[in-house]
Amino acid sequence: MVEASPLPGAARPDDAELLFDTELRPRRSLSRGGFWLLMGLTGMACGIGAVVFMAMGAWPVSGFFGLNIVLLYGAFRLSYRAGRMRETLRLTRETLTVRRISPAGRVEAWIFQPYWLRVELAESRRHGRLTLLSHGRRLTVGAFLSPRERADLAAALRAALQRCRRAPAPAG
Repeated sequence: MVEASPLPGAARPDDAELLFDTELRPRRSLSRGGFWLLMGLTGMACGIGAVVFMAMGAWPVSGFFGLNIVLLYGAFRLSYRAGRMRETLRLTRETLTVRRISPAGRVEAWIFQPYWLRVELAESRRHGRLTLLSHGRRLTVGAFLSPRERADLAAALRAALQRCRRAPAPAG
């Protein structure tokens, strides 16, 4: 999800002017409550099916109903785990800092000089990519975003970079 918040004039503790600050998170289509409701309804349906097949004498089929529930639960747990990924983009006059926190909690960071930074948006039918390019380095950000969200992020980041490049240097 894109939550861009350009903050002109917002001061940071280190006195660097924060021009753009956003956190990107993958969306999850089902809330925790919805997940448990789905699991309950699926469990009931599979339980009824298992009882029907056991009554017909096809008891081995009942195990497949249980396997169905276990696999569905596992798939959702993996999806929710992947949903813990985060990316933050922070732009000051001097740097654009990108931090990526993996679902396992591993933190990676990249720093770019805003004056030379290019934002490239490549959309195709199957894949889209938002890439930051500077001095031969490439970094793809927001890979989990929808095409519309990537386009919105690209436009907001380009606008913030333009403001950064046009802004006069602070007196000091």
